Amino acid sequence: MTIDYIVAGLPALAFGEKAPISWERFREAVGDDALIERLERRFDDLDTQLRNAVAAARGGAEDARAAEGCSLYWRDRAAACFQERDVAKRQDLIDRVWWDAAGELVPPASPLGEGALAAYALRLKIALRRDRADAAAGNAAFDAIADAATPGFGQAQEQKI
Repeated sequence: MTIDYIVAGLPALAFGEKAPISWERFREAVGDDALIERLERRFDDLDTQLRNAVAAARGGAEDARAAEGCSLYWRDRAAACFQERDVAKRQDLIDRVWWDAAGELVPPASPLGEGALAAYALRLKIALRRDRADAAAGNAAFDAIADAATPGFGQAQEQKI
């Protein structure tokens, strides 16, 4: 089966919605592990640029890795995410930057080609990771960290509520 047919047959993805298929189902649809590895490598340079931009926004620019090319647009988008004080909203903004950056892989002349499949794979990974996020588990992890730092912190917060 050609890549065009694979891309056309995949269910639509939308940012902020649940992933319509699992990673295993995606791998079955592609049917070629070597192709999946090649798809993941297509994003390496842009991923490095985005990671460098996020590191710089967090104040760790000295940890930046080398990347081919540089995009002021992506650096500014990543930096803008850190204007948001709410950590959950900030992560949504960062995820959105990665989601939008995946679109850079799709050449206009080949909207159903290998670049589109690479963008789909990246966006599917983002959607699946976001699906696994659980507020209750996150709050429990925070309470465990807070209790380790200051014993009784989590229980004191519950009593105030």
